[in-house]
Amino acid sequence: MLDPSTSNDTRDRPTAGLGRLAAQVALVTGAGSGIGRAAALAFAREGAAVILAGRREAELQAVAREITDLNGNAAAIPTDVSDERAVAALVSGAIARFGRLDVAFNNAGVTAYVPIEHLTSNEFDRVMATNVRGVWLQVKHEVEAMRAAGRGGAIVNTSSIAATGGTAGLSAYAASKGALDAMIRAVALEVGGQGIRINNVSPGVIRTPMTANMPDEAFAPFGAHAALKRLGEPRDVGDVAVWLCTDEARFITGQSLVVDGGFNIAGFR
Repeated sequence: MLDPSTSNDTRDRPTAGLGRLAAQVALVTGAGSGIGRAAALAFAREGAAVILAGRREAELQAVAREITDLNGNAAAIPTDVSDERAVAALVSGAIARFGRLDVAFNNAGVTAYVPIEHLTSNEFDRVMATNVRGVWLQVKHEVEAMRAAGRGGAIVNTSSIAATGGTAGLSAYAASKGALDAMIRAVALEVGGQGIRINNVSPGVIRTPMTANMPDEAFAPFGAHAALKRLGEPRDVGDVAVWLCTDEARFITGQSLVVDGGFNIAGFR
């Protein structure tokens, strides 16, 4: 199966000094592959300097080279988002490197596809530690930095259509994403007065390294059920995350924007 995250499509080419986010600094977690990589390239294409975070340093460095080789500006900071000291160091490191933090895409996440009676409490805790605690920690420290700077900002998290639908075997994952949808409504009310917006993107079924080991025939029913009759690609979500951080989305906050090609219209399957 071809992983579109490795595409050389020229739409991924950064445009230094130009774009809707020129002179801004973007932080992307889970940036080494899939949706995170696509978003990082899209942020760079819009003129932002990009801090790339995640657990796998080699992947982060590869994405950083992609951006810098195309005249963009990027730096990699390996980070375990479930560790508060690491998250605090990530945010302070971004500011130390580029002098500011304007937007953030909190995309790092894990899943567990196991029937509930076979899911261990340790596995449940692992999902929650990254998908809920990790995002909460990122938002906490990003908001603190944005408030201190006094320029406002935009934060986007990766939720999922699993937050509002249902799939057998995803009890922990769905619960973690549902928590994010609730979290942003509270945070939006806390920070809106300082010009800080917070939203979620809620992807449908996307071809990413997380799903790369599944055979093509396993994906066919999902594509057939979507209104657009195809599966999602990483850039389909990454571009929306970037758009939510631009001035074009200036009056949107506290929302979970579904990006699923119309998969959910006829009911979640």
